[in-house]
Amino acid sequence: MSKPFLYRRRSSISFGLIQFRRTSMCEESENLVLFQVRHKSGGGGGGGGWRPKKKVYHRVDELDKAIDLKKKPTLILQLKSIIQSQKHGSLLLRDLEKHVGFVHKWNLMAAIEKYPSIFYVGGGNREPPFVTLTEKAKNIATEEGEATESMERILVKNLRKLLMMSVDCRVPLEKVEFIQPAMGLPQDFKTTLIPKYPEIFSLKVINGKVNLVLENWDSSLAITAREDRLLREGVPEPIGDRGKKVRITKDGNFLGRNAFKVSFPPGFRPNASYLEEFEKWQKMEFPSPYLNARRFDAADPKARKRVVAVLHELLSLTMEKRVTCAQLDAFHSEYLLPSRLILCLIKHQGIFYITNKGARGTVFLKEAYAGSNLIEKCPLMLFHDRFVALCGRREANPIS
Repeated sequence: MSKPFLYRRRSSISFGLIQFRRTSMCEESENLVLFQVRHKSGGGGGGGGWRPKKKVYHRVDELDKAIDLKKKPTLILQLKSIIQSQKHGSLLLRDLEKHVGFVHKWNLMAAIEKYPSIFYVGGGNREPPFVTLTEKAKNIATEEGEATESMERILVKNLRKLLMMSVDCRVPLEKVEFIQPAMGLPQDFKTTLIPKYPEIFSLKVINGKVNLVLENWDSSLAITAREDRLLREGVPEPIGDRGKKVRITKDGNFLGRNAFKVSFPPGFRPNASYLEEFEKWQKMEFPSPYLNARRFDAADPKARKRVVAVLHELLSLTMEKRVTCAQLDAFHSEYLLPSRLILCLIKHQGIFYITNKGARGTVFLKEAYAGSNLIEKCPLMLFHDRFVALCGRREANPIS
């Protein structure tokens, strides 16, 4: 059966990352790459057409490292889930291939060998070898239920906010399933979580597709993570010296209710004119991401700043404050995002970071990270950290 159109089409961000990979292989220095973007050339005696223009995009090594640091926990947690899904809490090693395929099986076999404090290998002689969790791992695994229970209120709120930002307060179910791992939704959310809240969510077939529909708008949720941070930190709106020239700090940050938290990449040296323009942008008012995007002209600078706010909020709704480029690109029509979304992300590299590390490109919300570490973690991620911490030092766990 062919995959849905959503997964087969090449996203604009993914296409840009292909160009990113091609140029970075030959033109990368220690902290920056030359990102090739095609622009339409103006008049002036030529035949027009498209010409390549290179933009400098600075790497952030700590966020690139965050992708690598995720590989080990992903393997451990995947194997834990497979073992727990078995009837007796143990898995025959010969059956591992049925769950993950021939190639990925060897990655999990290596994880079993490396982490004997988590995985116990038994069997031998006439009994086929099997793997199960160690007693210590089983004890900590019992805490997952409590973490999952604590997550339900967060997930319902985030799912409501995801629908509230869409132009019609609905999103195709296949797109929600596509972003489900990033948001921390359980795999069976459409049969467990959705029916539990009929006053908030419903599933309806619209234009031949099953959509997740918002049934109840809650104005108290129409507050962005950015606004919530400003309220918590008590950041005031500067009221003095209006009309006078105010110098913005060299890191691009500005105290004000319309400003975004910014972290310029290492090696980025903004000049005075850039900071002047950036200060105007930081001060500029813009519509809330929870107002319908159809009300605004896409060419309006305020509407363009609103797009930045939508991307910021969407990333804030995820567990790790990052999504793959394909996941972000999937919401073009629901949020009326610009067709050349990658240019928006590159332009605001103080707020977002795109990395081509790993199998898929990833977009980070920079303010959510301190170095390679996520600053605020939900209950489920805290449980994951506690479970993975069992691995300790690398040791040998021989498999018969």
